[in-house]
Amino acid sequence: MARDANGPAGYTVWMLNGSKKAVITKVQPVSIHGQVSLDIYFLDPDDPQGQASRARVGEESVPRSLEAGDHVELHYVLGVVTHITKPQR
Repeated sequence: MARDANGPAGYTVWMLNGSKKAVITKVQPVSIHGQVSLDIYFLDPDDPQGQASRARVGEESVPRSLEAGDHVELHYVLGVVTHITKPQR
């Protein structure tokens, strides 16, 4: 079972503003009243055997090519993931 990244037991607890590295494990679309969001499941790259966490973000807040196995940066404001980026190579 995944932990909610926005809850008190999440991977990043109460980060006011900043970013953290993560590895995507699953991207799952969710439709709520016709509005499509994405549930993004991810792991701490320093603990790949740890429990997955989850963040729900809008489709516009993630790279189009996001998929399981991608290394990303999760960007937070007031402990909530606001958008996700892939590092430049």
